[in-house]
Amino acid sequence: MKLLQKYNIFVIMLLVIVISLVFILFFPFRSSLVFYKENTDHIAAYLPINKGEHFQLIFKHSIHLTDVVEKYVVNDDQTIKQTEIVYEEFGIGMPSNAHGNEKFTYENGKYHIKNLSNVFPKINLRNGKTVSKNRLVWGENADKEIYLNKYFNPGAWFTLKIENITLWEYWKGVRIHE
Repeated sequence: MKLLQKYNIFVIMLLVIVISLVFILFFPFRSSLVFYKENTDHIAAYLPINKGEHFQLIFKHSIHLTDVVEKYVVNDDQTIKQTEIVYEEFGIGMPSNAHGNEKFTYENGKYHIKNLSNVFPKINLRNGKTVSKNRLVWGENADKEIYLNKYFNPGAWFTLKIENITLWEYWKGVRIHE
């Protein structure tokens, strides 16, 4: 009888440990900017980021060959708000004016459209193929920057979302860092 009680206690403890491990490994815990391959649920890479933090996507305009900077902030509801766009040349694909509460300025040789309030649940992004100089910038003072080619092939495309990832995804994924 005592042996049966010890066995039952062992089984219960083992079950508690297994359930705890599963919970720890698969409970979403870390907010991240997640790069999903194309429109799948396959995580190609992620950047740990918190609500209220800013990041930028910078790409070379394929005709003007000048940088276009798109600035974003992570909202509380894990959507992505575009706050500003900065560019050097008018032309194909570039806005020519501000609308509503937006502010159009010219500073230090660049056009700025500020006070944007475009909110996205996701962003579809292609890493440049012909002119592949796309970058991701983040950090408290926008002091961290990587070229997307460091992590992705030229021409590859991704769906970017702010999501909580699990410890398992954190360990097996490709973490973006300087």
